[in-house]
Amino acid sequence: MRPGIWISTLFAAEEIPSAIVTFVALLMFLQIGASITISTALAALLFLPCILKSFLRTWVRRVGHFREVLLLIEGLLCITLFTLAGAFTQGIWYVFGALMLTSFLVAWHELAARMYYERMLFSRQQRYYTNLKITSAQLAVILTYGVLIILVGNLEVFFRQIRHSWAMGCYMTAGAFMFFTVLHILILRNPQIGNQMRKYSMGASVMAEVHVIERIRKQPHWWVYVLCVFLMLVPQSLMFFARVHYLFDKVANGGLGCTIQEIGFAQGTVGVIAFTLGLTIGRSLMRWIPSEKLFWPLTLVLGLSPAVYLFMTIETPTDLAALCVATFHAQLLFGLGLCICRVPIAMISGERYRNCANLLSVPLVATCMLLPMMASGWLVSWLGYHQFFLINTLAAPVCWILIKCLHKTTSTPS
Repeated sequence: MRPGIWISTLFAAEEIPSAIVTFVALLMFLQIGASITISTALAALLFLPCILKSFLRTWVRRVGHFREVLLLIEGLLCITLFTLAGAFTQGIWYVFGALMLTSFLVAWHELAARMYYERMLFSRQQRYYTNLKITSAQLAVILTYGVLIILVGNLEVFFRQIRHSWAMGCYMTAGAFMFFTVLHILILRNPQIGNQMRKYSMGASVMAEVHVIERIRKQPHWWVYVLCVFLMLVPQSLMFFARVHYLFDKVANGGLGCTIQEIGFAQGTVGVIAFTLGLTIGRSLMRWIPSEKLFWPLTLVLGLSPAVYLFMTIETPTDLAALCVATFHAQLLFGLGLCICRVPIAMISGERYRNCANLLSVPLVATCMLLPMMASGWLVSWLGYHQFFLINTLAAPVCWILIKCLHKTTSTPS
């Protein structure tokens, strides 16, 4: 079997449940009756497995049997997706429980998939398939975030029952994921190395990560770089869920009153494409231009997205096309600026532990975004959308000033 086939299906399958817990869950909570504050808090808590997954990294690597582990996790994910579909008839806390279990399995699957990928291909082959891996993953996000929401919206029109429509959508998603699982049973083969069962406890894995953290803490100014990442992400963290609330909420409450079909197309399709395009441009720029020259331009770009939503509260989009244009610009800025967060993360890892940068990126970014994301729902309820996005926009230059002050305490962050 050609590597391109299993690489595309493996990483596409990973993003199906991942997109549900990252993006779709908020709309699920809102549509089954959760308040803005509660829905935001619950959706943010689903990021916890993403933060904690690094503590299982050594255990997953030492256990081996990556093909069997992948198939086991995918089988469990099929069960949890079917369970999620059934949970809509039980209540919001059952839905949250099923989503949290799904999130933990997604984090485990991501670790196992990447270790399987590293053992099936040489380093030069991995570089060759990087673009295919990213493209497959983003297409899966578009299909899950965009198409699933549009499908559920159409089912709501047909059945006139919100919970039943979400259950049907989840059953269909579980069926699609089951197809990938069966396909992987047929096409995935065992890696030539690193596939023997080894005795290694989960506790030992946690302690191994604790030792890594202790080594990182010995790096000079490590806390400055962590705080720098937090400040760089504050504007985006506050906006992450608030933008969906703004699109979904009633016009009487200051929102746009969009249908979930419109949200699925604007955010789940156009928005994801724009974000991917921004990431691609940002990575290309960082390969060709020294990071010390890009740090401030891309840091400024990263904080500009909330201004797009502030403008939308002043000049309300009159149709779906205008909404898509605004969403495209906001997400393009987000993806373009997000790349620069790797600079302080690389400084945290230090020269001796430079390979830790990739391992730190996602957990550290999720950690820095968690509390602002949780607080955003309460702030929106208290301030209203215009005032919230105004403060969100003004927070960016405040964070830039603080980053500049932190920057003076260290050498250049590149």
